[in-house]
Amino acid sequence: MQSRYYLSFILLLSTLTLFANDDRAGLSGVVTDAVSQAPLAGATISIPDLRLTTTTGADGRYEFSALTSGRLTVQVSYVGYRSKVEVVSIQGQTTYNFSLSRSVVENENVTVTGVSSATRLKLTPVQVSIISRKDLQQSVGNTLLDAVAKEAGVSVVTTGPAIAKPFIRGLGYNRVVTVNDGIRQEGQQWGDEHGLEVDEYSAQKVEILRGPASLMYGSDAIGGVINILTNTPVANNTIQGNLQSTVNSNNGMFGQYANVAGNTNGFNFNAYGSIKTAGDYSNRYDGKVLNSRFGEKNFGGYVGLNRRWGFSHLIFSHFDQHIGMIEGDRNNAGQFTYDGELPSNHLIKSRTPLDPNQRIKHLKIALDNNFSLENGGRITALIGFQRNERKEFGHDHEEEHADEEHPEEHDDHHHEETGQPSAYFDLKTINYSLAYHAPEWNKWKASWGVNGMGQQNRNKAAEAIIPDYGLFDFGVYGMASKTWNQTTVSGGLRYDIRDLHSRAMSNENGAERFQAFSKTFSNISASLGATHAVGEHVSLKANIARGFRAPNLSELAANGAHEGTNRYEIGERDLKSEISTAVDAGIEITTNHIDISIAPYFNHISNYIFYNRLLTGSSADSLIDGVPAFKFNQQSARLMGIEARFDVHPHPLDWLHFENTFSFVRGKFVQPVDGSYNLPLIAPASVLTELRGEFADVLKLFSNLYIKMEMNAVAAQNNFFAGYETETATKGYVLFNAGLGAEVKIANKKRFSFNVGLQNIGDVGYQSHLSRLKYTAGNPVTGRVGVFNMGRNFTARLIIPLEWKL
Repeated sequence: MQSRYYLSFILLLSTLTLFANDDRAGLSGVVTDAVSQAPLAGATISIPDLRLTTTTGADGRYEFSALTSGRLTVQVSYVGYRSKVEVVSIQGQTTYNFSLSRSVVENENVTVTGVSSATRLKLTPVQVSIISRKDLQQSVGNTLLDAVAKEAGVSVVTTGPAIAKPFIRGLGYNRVVTVNDGIRQEGQQWGDEHGLEVDEYSAQKVEILRGPASLMYGSDAIGGVINILTNTPVANNTIQGNLQSTVNSNNGMFGQYANVAGNTNGFNFNAYGSIKTAGDYSNRYDGKVLNSRFGEKNFGGYVGLNRRWGFSHLIFSHFDQHIGMIEGDRNNAGQFTYDGELPSNHLIKSRTPLDPNQRIKHLKIALDNNFSLENGGRITALIGFQRNERKEFGHDHEEEHADEEHPEEHDDHHHEETGQPSAYFDLKTINYSLAYHAPEWNKWKASWGVNGMGQQNRNKAAEAIIPDYGLFDFGVYGMASKTWNQTTVSGGLRYDIRDLHSRAMSNENGAERFQAFSKTFSNISASLGATHAVGEHVSLKANIARGFRAPNLSELAANGAHEGTNRYEIGERDLKSEISTAVDAGIEITTNHIDISIAPYFNHISNYIFYNRLLTGSSADSLIDGVPAFKFNQQSARLMGIEARFDVHPHPLDWLHFENTFSFVRGKFVQPVDGSYNLPLIAPASVLTELRGEFADVLKLFSNLYIKMEMNAVAAQNNFFAGYETETATKGYVLFNAGLGAEVKIANKKRFSFNVGLQNIGDVGYQSHLSRLKYTAGNPVTGRVGVFNMGRNFTARLIIPLEWKL
């Protein structure tokens, strides 16, 4: 019923602005080389706030015809040149020319994450990183988050190769918000074995905001934001397509992706589909890791209209993933077992997940609108619906008692998704957002808005780990920025309220499992920051922010264990909201050949929520249903750290790139917990070094050829949460990777591109401190505890672009 009112309001706004906005305006001009004044054909010009993109013709000319008067942020980019971002005042038919300078350092970009409108990175007081489509394709890794984790301050908690969760500055789970095409992603993100549930092949760009972002997103964003952008309109009167194939040698992963996007006179669309299948991965210590297999089938896109009054885009996506859950049980010979026995060759070679496994489906539909007003302001409105269905299958299928006289049939029954799931979460979410962006006046920018969500979760299987519940969020905010000469100050204020209602539930035998209760959480968030340019090459940043995170249902009311974890979790109903007070600072030095940034930070969190192992009086594990029991607790905590980047492009070897990234975070409780001051799940210090050569043209056959070597050095983590024996120390390791790729031209036209990579060249046996497989069973032969990460892996990717002019 609520969504019907939201849609009616959006349609009313659209009708009003259609009639009110008849101002004829446009933007055109020429993009040239700053030295030679030669036109640059194929340069990309975009207006992020209006979702408009075009490219220059052979004469360097570009044109946007359907605009309204006002001030707009325009970005211009061209390979081998320094991008330029300008705020252009449009009055009627406006001409604006751009001159670009050659540069091997990309030091100008635009972000849309955590801000009310597109903003130059240099003017945002918080730390934001941007990963382009090219960077994603050239990444030597298995997943989208492998590329994201190479950014300073970002790490990943994994449960095998298909399940990864982002951590930013030592914070993850419900402390990091994932946004996909403007919609806050809502699944069961409180769980170790619950991933992002976004099609990674469709990502065109990823923005990473490090630090509290409650001002824009309300509860949960005290660690930061991962913003994945997949739907970007192509140039007018153009149809573009892409075919992509990816293979991995280690687990035999095979992925296919295809999309087609078009734009004709403002009517634009994108449609994509992907399929991915993988067997079990291997490493030097464990061999083939049984049941690390997975598969995906996804599709999505959007259809929209861009007109003088703004745009309206209908976004849709469907994510479908089937994952095996790694238990790590072994026999006395150190071999992985299934139901206590050695698996047959048929099961080992199969790609279909065994029990236990999980099947996740995520449906998303949203209407994203932007209405331009006569006074130069804008109204943005979004309404979205998500349904996250998670089915978990254990070892208790009726089919597992199949006729032992037919072992092949027995095997099939074991690893097909048959019978009833042991756990089934059905989460439905309505997201809403409405904001007014005032026209820029005297270098003042301001926005006011409301956003939030309504949520309903139902259990549809016998195992209910969390109760059925309903939730409603409402937040109202205002933010503004002002620029004086080389200084920009920005800040804002927000008030949130969250109502939560948990239902009573009983076991199959009628005993009470969950009690009914209601909770209301409210909070005031605020931020204030500034940026200052010291000359042309140096900029300073500083920001202070207060944010919050309301406890989730698992923390409040969990009562059970499910496949994929080795814990029986018990909630604590009296938990309070986490309150974060964070201070950031940063300095950036950028020249044509050097790029240096240093960003220290400090974050104090009151009522930090964590779980700890429950022990008996004799210090043995407290077991429930044969599984170690953990209970949620809270205590004030502090996190501090530093992120640094040092990139050198030595002249005259402009083709050579020597890039280094350093990350360090230290998390401590204010008071010790069972004698331990250390926070759980804190990544150790790491250094990522990359030596890369880039060549624009080679033998008239290759363009944008690159070859690179990486060294990823990760320190040991001896500052682990030892309270109640919850975590253990982790050894350090060094991994070497390599990559090669290029665009291939035939008849002087780009026909396809390829990227190949070799990961973990030395086949190092290692365990990431944030791998949950580190805590599976030990190997009785070697004495090693837990399952190790993936060994040597060769990756190859082929991309075929298609384009038609209308």
